[in-house]
Amino acid sequence: MADDSGEPGWYEGVDPDDAGRVRTQIEEGTTDEPRDWPGLAVESGFTADEDDYYDRLHEATTAATREAAREAGRADDQQLKHSIRAMDDADRLANELAERAVEWGESLFDGVPGGLDGARALADRDPATPAAERAVSLAAEATRLAAEATALRAHVERTAPAVAPNLAEMAGPVLAARLIALAGGLEPLAKKPSGTVQVLGAEDALFAHLDGRAPSPKHGVIFAHEAVRGTRPEDRGSAARALAGKLAIAARVDHYSGERRPSVHEDLRERLATIRARADDEGAGGGG
Repeated sequence: MADDSGEPGWYEGVDPDDAGRVRTQIEEGTTDEPRDWPGLAVESGFTADEDDYYDRLHEATTAATREAAREAGRADDQQLKHSIRAMDDADRLANELAERAVEWGESLFDGVPGGLDGARALADRDPATPAAERAVSLAAEATRLAAEATALRAHVERTAPAVAPNLAEMAGPVLAARLIALAGGLEPLAKKPSGTVQVLGAEDALFAHLDGRAPSPKHGVIFAHEAVRGTRPEDRGSAARALAGKLAIAARVDHYSGERRPSVHEDLRERLATIRARADDEGAGGGG
């Protein structure tokens, strides 16, 4: 709290009813040592009594907290989190509605193909009955949601490299966004150990393992990465650990500096090359 002019304190010249100005003073002000702020507030006429002082202070700090929360919600990584979740929701709903519309449409029209292609074909039909009208409308809604999912994916692919350049390059924009969403943001992801990054998205399997009902999961959503998915099953654990370690580093670099770091990507390529070379050597030995 500022006390630049001595008396009467940080609130000198501040209208007590101007919550915004009071909040700014509290957020930006400094002082060399604590003082009897409530007493000074009463003496200067800023407040009627000490209870009034604390009431006004509470209002101002609450407003400051709310504004900080709003700013955090507007942060780029939070927008990316909302985008990837919306993309997944739109994609899931589009497929569910398409399946329902096609099943309905097959009872009303001949030659309706399956899936989203069937929904698109059904949406172009000319309904002759109230039931057909509703089935066609449902198919059109599925088609619209599929188009929205595609648009959201394009948005994620454009946005992720700006929010997390190293993570997006290493994981791909969609997987990078998914990791950020699962962690709750780029900062929480940057603070997670690599072992946690490795199993993000596999929480159900992890809880089952902790309950003794399943083996420990080797990977979560990072399975979508070619480095894990494209590696033979017996080497996927090693590949997942290597990838998760570098993804954790990439997230930290993105959060704390935001600059692309080529060495991180080179290290990952070398580690994965070592894992694959080992697999090739074992395969050659087995063939001999």
